[in-house]
Amino acid sequence: MATVNDTEFSDIYIIPDGTAYMWGRKTACGLVQVMPDDFDEFYQMIKDTYDGENPSYLVKYKGLHYRVERTVTLDGQQFCARKMPHSVPDINKLGIEDKLLKYLKSLSGASGLILLAGTTGSGKTTTLSALLREFLISDGGYAFTLEDPVEMPLDGTYHTMTGELGICKQMTPPGGSWQAGLKSMLRSMPRYVYLGEIRDPEIASEAMRAAISGHLVLSTIHASTVTDAVQSIVKYAAASGISEEMSYDLTGNGILAVLHQKLVGVPKRPIIEAVFANPDASKGDQVRGIIKSGKLNLSTVIEQQRIRLARGIPLFE
Repeated sequence: MATVNDTEFSDIYIIPDGTAYMWGRKTACGLVQVMPDDFDEFYQMIKDTYDGENPSYLVKYKGLHYRVERTVTLDGQQFCARKMPHSVPDINKLGIEDKLLKYLKSLSGASGLILLAGTTGSGKTTTLSALLREFLISDGGYAFTLEDPVEMPLDGTYHTMTGELGICKQMTPPGGSWQAGLKSMLRSMPRYVYLGEIRDPEIASEAMRAAISGHLVLSTIHASTVTDAVQSIVKYAAASGISEEMSYDLTGNGILAVLHQKLVGVPKRPIIEAVFANPDASKGDQVRGIIKSGKLNLSTVIEQQRIRLARGIPLFE
């Protein structure tokens, strides 16, 4: 019997008439119709779990979690259900370019904001969760995540090679307030802070303040390029009530890395464009200077850093 849980897909699309589709795997985006034997039960559970308010929610079906997005079309309600894995994948197996991956893993002891941008379905959550898992396994420490809904199963204890531990606890915004949730988690003095998504001015400014106060903050943002991602977080921070000049300064001080990811090919693999600020914020840094100036011409430094990584040359002296 072919069940929903056994069917290989990342997303299943259910249109208003109840027909379900998934990626056909022959081309980059072509779909095929699918009808697992227990689909009617699965579909009914998705409809019944919707609370009438939040269109994004998490369901658990026969031991597996699915992140559901409900939308309303001219013909009625439709759903996209993303199957969440049993465990967070090993970042070494995601297909990230080796030298870029090595540098990302070296940031476990740094502080600042690692911001991963991309479109919906570009694998941002998977990559960032895998990076946090790697940090916890390599260095240990205390991590807190704030997500709505909780996606990757990061919660638990991690054992490092030194015999020490890493601990991760996951939470959703209390009462729907991301700002209150972030302030609450920071009182626990976590080494790592994972924010599911920067989606409003308050969370942007609080994330930057956490980044400059000694935490390593990881988060995602919807943006089409590295530069757009920086511009978006600057605008979010400015909309929180601080001046635009202060917003550029705050962002420049807090940024550690900005990455943009897209998935290409069949099977899909991540292509990442990145720019990095010096982990030693006390030293002069071109990227921080560009951001603070407000003139976000980052293309040249992105290319320079890409070449240095490819040639095995340190990014910073």
